[in-house]
Amino acid sequence: MKTEWQRISALLVIFAFGVFALVMLVFSPRFENSVIAQTVASPTPSPSPEFDQAATIAKLKEQIKGRENEPAEKVFKNIQSMKGTPAGRLLAIMEFGYARSLGVNCTHCHVAEKFESEDKPTKQIAREMAVMVKTINGELLKNINGLKSESPTINCTTCHRGQVKPALNLPPAK
Repeated sequence: MKTEWQRISALLVIFAFGVFALVMLVFSPRFENSVIAQTVASPTPSPSPEFDQAATIAKLKEQIKGRENEPAEKVFKNIQSMKGTPAGRLLAIMEFGYARSLGVNCTHCHVAEKFESEDKPTKQIAREMAVMVKTINGELLKNINGLKSESPTINCTTCHRGQVKPALNLPPAK
């Protein structure tokens, strides 16, 4: 009889501890803040209003007219990560692949009118992210069994969804 009572007491203590831990977890300010941090969208800096991206792209297209199919490194200065890409295609990649995917304009990574400049760290970050994307697409995705695509790919939009910081937030539960 005494051992039966000891088992019941032990179960009650374990149950009480479990309830206490659950209450502490749910009502802890630290937990509350982490939930808020995950459900509030990260702010995206708006593109600088004084920079006219459309006009700049148009100007660059005019400057390279007749050379659109030449390798970018022969047309533009300081091309490091997209060597061999046709110059005209490079402009489209920058405008749609990078700027729109991150919700920014050219000046996020480049100094206006000095596109070859290395003054902004975001330029090197973008290069390194491009290497990451290439590694994921070229080496990692093909090793995931069960994907329904013969050639699965990711790009900047996959994670960034129009924001500078990758979309780490979950939508509210329905």
